[in-house]
Amino acid sequence: MADDLPTTSADARIDLHALLREADVMPVLDQLDRELIGLAPVKQRIREIAALLLVSKARKQLGLDAQPPSLHMCFTGNPGTGKTTVATRMADILHRLGYIRKGHLVTVTRDDLVGQYIGHTAPKTKEVLKRALGGVLFIDEAYYLYRPENERDYGQEAIEILLQVMENQRDDLVVILAGYKDRMDTFFRSNPGLSSRIAHHIDFPDYGDDELFQIAQTMLGQMHYRLDAPGEAALREYIGLRRRQPHFANARSIRNALDRARLRQANRLFAQAGAGATLDAQALSLLAESDLRASRVFSAATTH
Repeated sequence: MADDLPTTSADARIDLHALLREADVMPVLDQLDRELIGLAPVKQRIREIAALLLVSKARKQLGLDAQPPSLHMCFTGNPGTGKTTVATRMADILHRLGYIRKGHLVTVTRDDLVGQYIGHTAPKTKEVLKRALGGVLFIDEAYYLYRPENERDYGQEAIEILLQVMENQRDDLVVILAGYKDRMDTFFRSNPGLSSRIAHHIDFPDYGDDELFQIAQTMLGQMHYRLDAPGEAALREYIGLRRRQPHFANARSIRNALDRARLRQANRLFAQAGAGATLDAQALSLLAESDLRASRVFSAATTH
């Protein structure tokens, strides 16, 4: 048994803080905090994974750990909860810590991997994997790869190729599968080989009303728009109503709502300009209450 112990001197030391500073990971984690409102459990898990990878790197340098940690992941949650943003930052973290060569993110769906006829799927899947090598492959709505109800479906072929690469080239590619939690759970039960290769499962919760309002304010600031007090009240009411409607996609739905409000504002200002009005920066930047309340979300609420 003694022959199996590391040969590193017992006096060997490593400066973990210096290793962290050299990897320059903290700016990425801080950026994630700034970019995403809420999502505290997600951010904590990302920090924990970064800490694990840093310690694993330190252990390897002292000859204590020759086996790299498993890095494939699954992100579950509803649309618009920040999964793609976190995947992008994760790729950056992995690259800075030396676990992948390039740090780029390749985002795909079923259509990018699965062909429509015999002999089409393998080259499509292999081409995507070739592009992703050295980085992170993010497969959104991954459960669509498996369609057992269709005997002529070629998704299983893509899964088998994916499994081989996840195992044989795990030092040069990290795969992140993403989608609704219930559907991903069913997908993994049907594909235990994939499930066994996923080390980290991270669930992305829906945003609350206050968090969605903060997200909207951040988006408006980035676009150089603003709301007055009546507009803010209308936005808060809109968020409460929209969250109870079907097909709500968290931050994505909020961005769509603001884009439509901007369209209404532009039409309103265009009409004013046609009547001979001159407009200053304040007028061009303000989304009025009426720009928000013209949404069908409000009219639908009054009909119920």
